[in-house]
Amino acid sequence: MEILIKASQFILSLSLLIVLHELGHFIPAKIFKTKVEKFYLFFDYKFSLFKKKIGDTVYGIGWIPLGGYVKIAGMIDESMDTEQMNKPPQPWEFRSKPAWQRLIIMLGGVTVNFILGILIYIFLMYGYGEKFLPNENLKDGVWVQDQLGKDLGLQTGDKILSVDGQTIRKFGELPLEFINGTNYTIERNGTVIEKVIPTDFISKLLDRDKNSGSFIGIRLPFVIAKIAEDSPNIKSNLKPKDIVTAINGVSTKYFDQAQVELEKNKGKKVNLTIKRGTENLSVPVKITANGKIGVAVGQLSLKDLEKLGYYQLAEKNYSFGEAIPAGTTKAWTTISSYVKQMKKIFTPSTGAYKGLGGFISIGSIFPAEFSWETFWNITAFLSIMLGVTNLLPIPALDGGHVVFTLWEMITGKKPGDKFLEYAQVVGFIMLIALLLFANGNDIFRTYFK
Repeated sequence: MEILIKASQFILSLSLLIVLHELGHFIPAKIFKTKVEKFYLFFDYKFSLFKKKIGDTVYGIGWIPLGGYVKIAGMIDESMDTEQMNKPPQPWEFRSKPAWQRLIIMLGGVTVNFILGILIYIFLMYGYGEKFLPNENLKDGVWVQDQLGKDLGLQTGDKILSVDGQTIRKFGELPLEFINGTNYTIERNGTVIEKVIPTDFISKLLDRDKNSGSFIGIRLPFVIAKIAEDSPNIKSNLKPKDIVTAINGVSTKYFDQAQVELEKNKGKKVNLTIKRGTENLSVPVKITANGKIGVAVGQLSLKDLEKLGYYQLAEKNYSFGEAIPAGTTKAWTTISSYVKQMKKIFTPSTGAYKGLGGFISIGSIFPAEFSWETFWNITAFLSIMLGVTNLLPIPALDGGHVVFTLWEMITGKKPGDKFLEYAQVVGFIMLIALLLFANGNDIFRTYFK
């Protein structure tokens, strides 16, 4: 059922984005009286699941869910219809239109993607507002429990002030900012320190075990979830939901502090100060030679942590007028972040190419439980991702066609049809190779890592 829910959301989101992207090409083509022969969701190699001709255009659904397309008469595209291109140009064909009209037609798809992303973020801001943990509210710094975080130069208790000179507003944005960034600033014991993010940081991040948590987290209290059956303290007064606040009188507000005190007292008997509801109790326990007390550690939600006074969350609601700039800013931030990630991917020394994912990766970001807020957030991101990716100057993508059209407009020389045919073939091969690599990464991460 979990896979079905994820897959359903993925197909719904992908279908919506493909139809609207292709509509972005379709509408200006019609405005400029250019014949559109096909409008397809998914690819229809050999046969279609559905098709119907209305006017000059065949509308249909293919059986290969790898995208979609509009077939515009007189345009060299993925259909590779060279027979049509060998005939004399007709006034309703793409190739007969002025360069500026062809440019608008080619930019229509990505324009829709960016507009869609902005609109979704605006309505999300208006409908749901923002709920987050401000980075500045981590008064006692972050928790670094992963070796990768330590290799990065972080220590538990560090307050992260900025990445690449930009102050981080939300704690949840920090991991992505480190992925995109080159340097960061922290405050450690009252001293401000500048540090460089290692070039191979992303490579190490991707090489970790897939079950590893985040390399950086918030500091959490020591909450007891369960007493182990083989615990030396099975008969003690410890109970689930108890919070350890001190060990032998030494304050342990956070679990990492409790770990230090337990390590110091290995093999000894100590008194734990326990918070149970509104009570504070003293419970004698035995610490094992490994520095454990034989309990499973639980976690609290951010809301519970706020109630206990650990963190102060922020919640902001927007009027529709306020949501417009807020949503636009969110979209622009997403675009710039994705462009940074693309640069990292095309820089081999970062190892970011190992994180390139295909359909499994995209599908996996949808949650197992359906939520409209989450669905639209992911759809907005994918729309922007599709827009940025399609602007890459690869011949088989919109960006490749845009480059050739701009060249024509600047030089006054139109590339020959044969050149465009060969460029389309090269671009298509590049896309297939990229697709195979991305989905190969997915398969490797899923089954072999």
